[in-house]
Amino acid sequence: MSEQNKEIVVVIGPGSIGQAIARRVGSGRTLLLAAHSEEATKAAAEQLRGDGFEVATQATDISDPAQVEALAATAAGMGAVTHVIQAAGVSPTQAGIERILHVDLLGTAYVLDAFARVVAPGGAGIVVASMAGHRESPYEREIEHALATTPTDQLLALPFLKSDQIGTTVHAYALSKRANSLRVQTAAAAWGKRGGRVNAISPGVIITPLALDELSGPRREWFEHVREVCAAKRFATSDEVGDAAAFLLGPQAGFITGTDLLMDGGVTSALRVGELTTP
Repeated sequence: MSEQNKEIVVVIGPGSIGQAIARRVGSGRTLLLAAHSEEATKAAAEQLRGDGFEVATQATDISDPAQVEALAATAAGMGAVTHVIQAAGVSPTQAGIERILHVDLLGTAYVLDAFARVVAPGGAGIVVASMAGHRESPYEREIEHALATTPTDQLLALPFLKSDQIGTTVHAYALSKRANSLRVQTAAAAWGKRGGRVNAISPGVIITPLALDELSGPRREWFEHVREVCAAKRFATSDEVGDAAAFLLGPQAGFITGTDLLMDGGVTSALRVGELTTP
């Protein structure tokens, strides 16, 4: 296959969920894996190559706009960027408020901006957000409008995103994930100008290394209560997220863009009817 006709699947954050999605859309295409840790990126590449996928890597810290732009340029130089998977992020137990805002909120905004300029016609993107973005939403209308429309380089200047206003890492994470959903909604217009689509998916508790950090952390009892009261009565697997994301990235979802699919086993429902309270 010529370079011009080669299809590129960009996987930012090739952990359990990123790999699950990549496995469903990567066959016959080239996977370009990117993560903050060069070691983690190479480990994911080795595993996927061992399963028959064609893989390239580029270490990328998505909180650095220059590195995100470089990743987009690399992808576009390799072929047609038909799929973009943004699954990178840190959790409230893994990082402080500033790091969460720079990676989960700002980093995702950088990815949406950069790949809006290189996605191939007919291409699609997916942002892995979280049910946490639905837990405290909707915020005041002015806050939601600002999260959705503020230029990316001005986002962290918003008064309500100051550390002393946010208070906790849990709230920082929820705000960041709500911003992911809102910015996907507005980014769909820019992606559409190139004939592309972009959506978000908001998983609940998915058993991954990140989730295991949370399950062994200070909110362990809350998560156990979540499992008891949610409609599904269980946590989910990365493969289930992969299946849902593959639909949103595929031709069957050709009329779907700018939306956020909540797949949390009924946790948000339990919160809305008062069977569960926020931690």
